[in-house]
Amino acid sequence: MAKTAALGFRIPEEMKEALERAAAADDRSVSSLVTIVLRDWLKEHGYQDGT
Repeated sequence: MAKTAALGFRIPEEMKEALERAAAADDRSVSSLVTIVLRDWLKEHGYQDGT
């Protein structure tokens, strides 16, 4: 299993609710959805390689 690091941050309540709805619609956890969104953004902007 890949090593992971904890990261805590605050977001507006409306954004959290939207993330919860989106994660549920995609049958995944909020944490998993946020990881995917961040991974894709980092790749798109050249901060992370394509792996």
